[in-house]
Formats: sequence, structure tokens, C-alpha cells
Amino acid sequence: MGKYSTYGQLRRRERHGLDYRIHTRKGGSGIAVIAPHGGGIEPGTMETAAGVAGNEHTFYSFEGLKRRGNSDLHITSKNLDEPSLLHIVRDAEVVLSVHGCGTEDEAVYVGGLHSDLKQKIHYLLTRAGFTAKQCLKPLLKGKSAQNICNMGKTGAGVQLELSRGLRRQMFVDVIGSQDRRQKTEVFHTFVSVLRKALSENSAKTPGPLGSTIHTNSKNCQDLTACCPNRTPLSGH
Repeated sequence: MGKYSTYGQLRRRERHGLDYRIHTRKGGSGIAVIAPHGGGIEPGTMETAAGVAGNEHTFYSFEGLKRRGNSDLHITSKNLDEPSLLHIVRDAEVVLSVHGCGTEDEAVYVGGLHSDLKQKIHYLLTRAGFTAKQCLKPLLKGKSAQNICNMGKTGAGVQLELSRGLRRQMFVDVIGSQDRRQKTEVFHTFVSVLRKALSENSAKTPGPLGSTIHTNSKNCQDLTACCPNRTPLSGH
């Protein structure tokens, strides 16, 4: 999708502070919440990750600032090698990675290798009225050990893909950077649910790799839909 395979390639062509910006905030929980495709790359993901991280979890975001062509800044999750990001995830017990995909349904696709935390997030989101699904497309399931969400000390994290339709409901205008400061009740509920999931599973040892998500909720039925190739929601 993007023009660059590594951060080194990107850094040689793009201007820090003008084309992109890196945000970090240190927490003490052992959990890192990251949005490696924030700003105009996958709009709304940086704000969501920052809200979920709060003050206790470590936060990271790579923010696209370009007026147009922010998709050029997209580096795949297996190739993310920006130095401060690598330091943060390797220092964390568990990583929660927030991304955006291009479907118009109002859904969040839950992936990664941390089966316990995936199950908790899926259950709590569904109970709160959100549509949580398991993405079955191999490249977006977050199952690779080289995926940034699985590079914490436990070797297992969670990857969330927020659909375009869901992100539209979370902000007054998800395209406009100024209007993304205006969050809706959907945003605040979503963030609150994820924070609860992290507090209940704070740096726990993950379950068996590749475990299937199970839940007793009657609403948690849609586990077969797949998030298509990730398409940034961007007007830039």
C-alpha cells in the first residue's frame, strides 16, 4: 500500500514534523497501546489509541500530516521498524495495536496471538453493543510473530481493525484533523470498554497461541466475516 518498506526508506524522503510526527508517552502498566498508522494514514486510530492508553499505559503513534497522499506513509505491521516504536514494544509485556480498515460496516475486527485478551475484548465490546468480529484474512489476522502487536515480552498481543463505518460514528468528522478532536459518545464508550478489558487482563500470560475466541453472549455470533485489504479512510 505505502511507498516504503522500512522506516529508513521513509525517513530519507519524508520530513519529520512536516510530513509526519511521532508521539510517545510512557506508562507503568507493562501494556503498550499503539497506533502506527495515525493521523491521515488511518484517521481516528491515533485518537482512539491515546484514549485507551490514558496515563497508565504506554502510548505510541506515528501520525501522517500530509495534505494528501498520507497512504504513502503506510508501512505494514510486519515491517514497522521505527526505533522508538521498537523500543516501546520490546519493553512492554503486552501490545494492543489499533488500525483502521476500509469496510463501511460498523465493526471492529479482533486479531493477534493473545487469546485471553482477544476473548475479553470481544466479549466486552459485544456486551456494550458493538459488532466485534474475527478477521480471517491471513494478512490481517495479526498471527505472525513478526507483527508489531506480537513483539512484546510475552510474544502475544492484540490487533484491532476499526472499520471505516465505525470510525465515522466515533468522531464529528473523522476526515478533518480538527474535527477528530470532537469525539462522540460512541468513541467514549468504545474507549471505556477497551480500558476495562486491559485493566482486567493487565499483563497476564496469554492463552494458547491460535486459540479460538469463545463467548457465552448470544450476540457474539459473527466470527466469520473478514476485513478486506486495509484501506485508509483519508481525504488527504
